[in-house]
Amino acid sequence: MTSDEKYMKVAISEALKARHIGEVPIGAIIVKDNNIIARAHNLRETLQDPTAHAEYLAIQKAAKIVGSWRLEDCTLYVTLEPCVMCAGAIVMSRISRVVYGASDPKGGCSGSLMDLTQEPRFNHRAIVDKHILAEECGELLRSFFKNIRKNKKISRTDDNTNT
Repeated sequence: MTSDEKYMKVAISEALKARHIGEVPIGAIIVKDNNIIARAHNLRETLQDPTAHAEYLAIQKAAKIVGSWRLEDCTLYVTLEPCVMCAGAIVMSRISRVVYGASDPKGGCSGSLMDLTQEPRFNHRAIVDKHILAEECGELLRSFFKNIRKNKKISRTDDNTNT
């Protein structure tokens, strides 16, 4: 197992925490000098905060730990490709490297829909490594949403039998 896979497994454990509380299962960690300095998972529903994405929360925690908004020697591991907000936070915090699992063709801004992390007009670009444990990361999301659709279908069926 590579170090990227080892750290992605930790991000996956964060995603499982999110799933356990009914959040979309996305997890993130930040590594500096081979040490995990921050970890987080999605909390949008729990906090009713549209910015409570796993990577955004991890970046905030890491900045407090480091004592600076500059995270230049840090690597962000996240189970899903960062969205526009999180890609922007990556650029603004100057994270050196991003490693993600599953791609997000409808909202990913680190190579899929667009690539803000490589935009040459910004003063910082992050190295991006894609598809680390992608199948495992993607399956977490697929099974989560499949279960939601199944429960909605059961709920609609139950509603129809009571009329």
